[in-house]
Amino acid sequence: MKSRSPLVNRIAIVVCAVVLTSIVSMATTLAVSKSIEGNATAINLAGALRMGAFRLLSHVASPGEGEASENSIQSLTSRYELGLNDRNIVRSIPAAEDHPLAKQYQTIRSYWEQTLRPGLEAHPQGAPVSAEMLLATETYVSSVNQLVSMLERRTEARIGLLHLIQIISLAFSILIIVALFVDLRNRVLKPLRKLVNIAGAVGEQDFTQKANMKGSDELAQLGSAFDQMSSELALTYYELEERARSKTDELEKSHAALQLLHTASRNLFANHDLCSGAVPMLQELEQLLDIGPIRLYLHDKEAAEPVQVVTTASTDRPFYCRDHHCNACLVTPEIYDELPIEDNDGRRLLLPIRTPGKLLGTLEVWYPVETGLSDTARRLLETLSDQLATAIFLERQINEEQQLTLAEERTVIARELHDSLAQSLSYLKMQVARMRRLNIEGDQKSAHESILEELSTGLNSAYRQLRELLATFRLKLDTPDLATALRKTIEEFSTRLGKPVGLNYNLPPQALSPNEEIHTLQIIREGLANAVKHADATEVIVEILFESPQVKAKIRDNGKGLPVGEQPVNHYGLVIMQDRARTLGGQIVVKNRDSGGVEVILTFVPKSRHLIPTEAPST
Repeated sequence: MKSRSPLVNRIAIVVCAVVLTSIVSMATTLAVSKSIEGNATAINLAGALRMGAFRLLSHVASPGEGEASENSIQSLTSRYELGLNDRNIVRSIPAAEDHPLAKQYQTIRSYWEQTLRPGLEAHPQGAPVSAEMLLATETYVSSVNQLVSMLERRTEARIGLLHLIQIISLAFSILIIVALFVDLRNRVLKPLRKLVNIAGAVGEQDFTQKANMKGSDELAQLGSAFDQMSSELALTYYELEERARSKTDELEKSHAALQLLHTASRNLFANHDLCSGAVPMLQELEQLLDIGPIRLYLHDKEAAEPVQVVTTASTDRPFYCRDHHCNACLVTPEIYDELPIEDNDGRRLLLPIRTPGKLLGTLEVWYPVETGLSDTARRLLETLSDQLATAIFLERQINEEQQLTLAEERTVIARELHDSLAQSLSYLKMQVARMRRLNIEGDQKSAHESILEELSTGLNSAYRQLRELLATFRLKLDTPDLATALRKTIEEFSTRLGKPVGLNYNLPPQALSPNEEIHTLQIIREGLANAVKHADATEVIVEILFESPQVKAKIRDNGKGLPVGEQPVNHYGLVIMQDRARTLGGQIVVKNRDSGGVEVILTFVPKSRHLIPTEAPST
């Protein structure tokens, strides 16, 4: 930007003023000195004219000798006139005709030419000087004296003017130098000293000092640049301090988060419960990283949507909760409404929970829009998702191994039953058949036939129960979950019944262990078998309901119902169902419905939820 009054321009102006003053002073001095050049000679010559006039008068009054003397007077007057018209005198006379000095000089020449010279030339040689002649000479000399005085005054005036010009030039030069010194002190030295102090303060990390210079010269611009630089340095230094502080805080958070993840990894692998093992760790992680809520979803092949298994903030108790005295994830609606979720200006980060080649679930992390999510926090969450993937994969692998072990044990038991008890029952049935072929007569015949009938019924019932046991032990839950196995069972009994069997199923995924799923499935199969064989029902409905923390299974039919009194003789299906219910830690109720038919109700709390004996009262 071009300055209107820069420092260089001011210095140039001062230098030009000094030079101009010097030039003017020298020029006027030269002009004045030139104007008085030859004035001294003119004064001398004019003074000589006075003496020459008296000499001419004295010469004409002295006696002479004839013609030679006359020629001498004319020669003297001619020489005198040459002196009167000398160029030095003429040069000192102003050219202007109205100038007093020019008028005086013209008066003298006229008087000389018209009065004094004719009088001198006409005066007889040697005759006494007349009074008129003397008066004329004195008048002429007086005029010459006046001319000399005028020349002297004019010369002295020019010399005085020269002195005045020199004094004015000197004073003006002094004023210029003083002004330059004051300007340099106020607008150069002081600003430079202030800029040096600011530079020293900046070197000591003090950015509060400002130049605040006014003007538009180079130093004012430099001061403005210093102020701007100081402000920018202060801002940069503050930003660097904030960045360093932020990085330090972030490193401290990362260190604490890593320690938390290290501790949590051991808890996850030691505790097979994701909720109790992960929620405290996730809540601490939320506080460290200023994020949340965090939710964990697992993918199920048979479910259209991922199933939530962990959350750090909920207004209602989750269905998977195992301890109704635990309120770790429960928050008030007011607090929940302030969390950074989709409706409250929050952003969501979805991290896959995966093992090589298999997607197990998704980790959903919400964080505030205004603060965002740092790269360090993102990397920590990715590490957490890897740990969760490993823990979930190991848990599933353990469940699969448990199912495989259970299936192998049941296969061994079934084989042992088939090889021992089944053969023994078959042998007894053959022996009963042999006894039937004996012809026993007499009074004992009716008793004998009654005993054989009871033996045959008991053996047939035991053999049927054995076959059911063998079918139970050989049953493998090779479907992905209990829901799929139930659907296949419903299809099987719908075919046997000749009518569709209804199914109402709302059990959350992974709510039961493999052993619990086997027992639940077998009880439902037993109830369906009874309804198909004995109830003569036209409508059968199966319900598997989750009423946290309990699981309730119901089989209802519209058949003829149970006989009044005890259960049928030699019918062991209900006994086996009760034994299975006790194995599950629950109870089973078989009763007639008011509208007709039988209702079988199985109620139990899964082993994974034994911490929830009853619903905790609301506070």
